[in-house]
Amino acid sequence: MPLTYWCEQAWLPGGVAEGVLVEIDGARIVHVEQGPPGAAERLPGLTVPGLANAHSHAFHRALRGTAQEGKGDFWTWREQMYDVAAALDPDSYHRLATAVYAEMALAGVTCVGEFHYLHHAPGGRPYDDANEMGHALIRAARDAGLRIALLDTCYLSGGIGAPLAGAQLRFSDGDADGWAARVEELGAAYEGRLDVEIGAAIHSVRAVPPEQMSVVAEFSHRNAAPLHMHVSEQQAENTACVEMYAATPVQVLHERGALGPRSTAVHATHLTDVDIELIAQSGTYICMCPTTERDLADGIGPARAAADRGAQLTFGSDSHAVIDLFEEARAVELDERLSSGRRGNWSAADLLAAATGKGHTSLGFPDAGLLVPGAWADLVSVRLDSVRTAGARGLEAVVFAATAADVHSVISSGRRIVTDGRHVLGDVGSLLAEAIGRLR
Repeated sequence: MPLTYWCEQAWLPGGVAEGVLVEIDGARIVHVEQGPPGAAERLPGLTVPGLANAHSHAFHRALRGTAQEGKGDFWTWREQMYDVAAALDPDSYHRLATAVYAEMALAGVTCVGEFHYLHHAPGGRPYDDANEMGHALIRAARDAGLRIALLDTCYLSGGIGAPLAGAQLRFSDGDADGWAARVEELGAAYEGRLDVEIGAAIHSVRAVPPEQMSVVAEFSHRNAAPLHMHVSEQQAENTACVEMYAATPVQVLHERGALGPRSTAVHATHLTDVDIELIAQSGTYICMCPTTERDLADGIGPARAAADRGAQLTFGSDSHAVIDLFEEARAVELDERLSSGRRGNWSAADLLAAATGKGHTSLGFPDAGLLVPGAWADLVSVRLDSVRTAGARGLEAVVFAATAADVHSVISSGRRIVTDGRHVLGDVGSLLAEAIGRLR
């Protein structure tokens, strides 16, 4: 039965409009027009399309508030991350991921790109169903009310020229052909499921030797699936790559056919001018994760320079130091101000488009992220009367002032999953505390 919502304000393709009626039938928007509310359910504040979290590692959420202790860098943080990875099994992963995805829903996220590499049991032994951990993540997303692009990740080495060790053994299928065979089975299990996209990922040049990358790229081409990859996250990664292959990570990926309009380079923090051209000319997206990049002291990526050459941006919360896509969006502008000494590098509309339509498209959902007939019925309503947003106007109120706490209503794929700031699963804080507490 169709449902109609009346948005006090809504961000439409033509800009912010007053008094917008949005009619939903099932999981899709069927009609959008301005008019009086009538009997429609009212959505106060500003309603925007659902946000796309284009890069997530769900289990990293267990590190929030602990990995910030003491000094260190990405590499010391990584050892703490491996400790969490070693403790998870399908049940505990489902429990944790459900809570994490519910936290995303509270922040206005309606689709997540899960960069999934925790595949096997300790020691690398496959579960009876080799995709059991992937199934756990997909169930978690559905339980929390999100669509998911499961970006199943190829991970074969412990560093450039280094063997796997410790928790890394759980990540590997032996070689890319073994990875592809497992993921083909995973894809077959969800064939015809419109809310699940099975994508591919090359973890990084550290974890996948160049001669193995082509198999992953071919899987993406054959299945018209998204292909994501960590790229140039740290200077040390670039240095090691150039020393081994006489090429940057972007150049290695380009030579193996991994760049293209279905591909996303995650982080892309330390790029050369040649790297930027290869990304832009190939149509590859760049997914920036500023809250993680600053948390791990990785650096500030060349977002404006890449966009000026034609690259398209998306955003992810990655390690979940915070889960707030508004913060990710404005951080791109604010970090650019710090590095350039100039304000106004990005408009609020540009940043919100990256967090919505472009993010969904990069995850294999091109018919999401817009409030138009035929699109997925994702409506996220943001308060304009909180202590953060009161007195602010337009998209600037959302992008440069609001936080995840200002999201009061979320409709995802036509289903109401957040009402008055409360998720249908109940107290998400308690769910997180229980899931993380069990791991510790």
